[in-house]
Amino acid sequence: MNNTLTKNVDVKTVTVTSLVFLLPFLCLITRTGVGLCSFGFLLAALWCAREGVPAFRRHLSDIRGVLTAFAIVFAFVGLVVMLHDGVPLRNWEKPSRMLLAASALVAVLACRPTRKALWWGLIGGAIAGAAVSNYQRWFEGVLRPGGMMNAITFGDIVLCMGLMCLAGVLDFKGRQRIWPALGAVAGLIGTLATGTRGGWVAIIFAALLFVKYGHYLRGKFAKAAAALVALIMVGAYLVPQTGISERLGQGISDVRTYYSGGSAYTNVGVRLELWKGAGLLIARHPWMPAGTEQVKSELRELVDAGQLQPFVLEAEHFHNDTLQALVYGGTFGALCWFATLLLPFLFFLRILHTHETASPHLIAPALAGLLLVLSYFSFGLTEVIFWSTRSAMFYALMVFVLMGLCLNARDAVTGERG
Repeated sequence: MNNTLTKNVDVKTVTVTSLVFLLPFLCLITRTGVGLCSFGFLLAALWCAREGVPAFRRHLSDIRGVLTAFAIVFAFVGLVVMLHDGVPLRNWEKPSRMLLAASALVAVLACRPTRKALWWGLIGGAIAGAAVSNYQRWFEGVLRPGGMMNAITFGDIVLCMGLMCLAGVLDFKGRQRIWPALGAVAGLIGTLATGTRGGWVAIIFAALLFVKYGHYLRGKFAKAAAALVALIMVGAYLVPQTGISERLGQGISDVRTYYSGGSAYTNVGVRLELWKGAGLLIARHPWMPAGTEQVKSELRELVDAGQLQPFVLEAEHFHNDTLQALVYGGTFGALCWFATLLLPFLFFLRILHTHETASPHLIAPALAGLLLVLSYFSFGLTEVIFWSTRSAMFYALMVFVLMGLCLNARDAVTGERG
């Protein structure tokens, strides 16, 4: 009887551990990897409910805020869908799936997968992503490679993986630390190949984070890995063949051209015009949500009035998460969306502040969580990173997986195993 129970627990643990590994590993190299992992975590949570539900309840005070944030977005969008004729039912799919991503937390709490599964998944995912983008760039001649997704989204996610690998350095010993360091470098090389500029803001945020919490990077190797990323970034700017300095100069030129009354139809000019349009729409209905047809109609009115350029009608979104949320969800909708960033950030920050002297095994997933949230926030300054369902689900699943790893590590440190 006991042997049978042990085998069942082992199979469950192996299953959840595999899902933790596959989530980042498959994200950039398959179209369905994130979706399959999402479904897998849901089934695993149901399978492990006997062990997972008690652990979930025991940690409810810690996770309540994050769960509430995702639940409020789910409820708000559902209410808008039901009450607003211009909002289609499919808009409810993404917040529904992001809330169900909490099943990953239940599965991780129940089966206690090894953290190394996540780190190896991030390392493999970053290296695979870098290989894909660089192959497309240098061998196929694709100017803005993005694998099987938008180049900007691809570049942002591969960079996010690389930055989280820096936190993973804390969970490795000796010469094995070369692997997460390699993952961090691969993430940077991968995003440079895509030509994505918005992700550079994430690097600045990450640098500030490591200045603030650099004392967690115990050991010269971990600090050297962080320094190497900065060195590669500077080197990429100085080498003309990478196109980084050209892209930066082009961005500055686009801004000057736009504000001097020149053509707005440039990479940056389009964004500035869309942000202007978003501001005009928000001023019209700052509190009320709006549907796609209403937004398109109002934009057309502004174009006909000569206040906006016609190309804004061709854009799918406003290239800024905050403006996107304000236009379509109103002030309350934007606050709900922002809570899905703020509450996870505060969770991981609280772990760091309350366990400053804990082992790196607890600090590493918490630091990775901060890097994940800050990365997505910074990506959203120049892109709607949550527009893609794959990108949004990667964020939600990673948040809940990292929360589970943090709570499991804290239990191991304090001896609370339930």
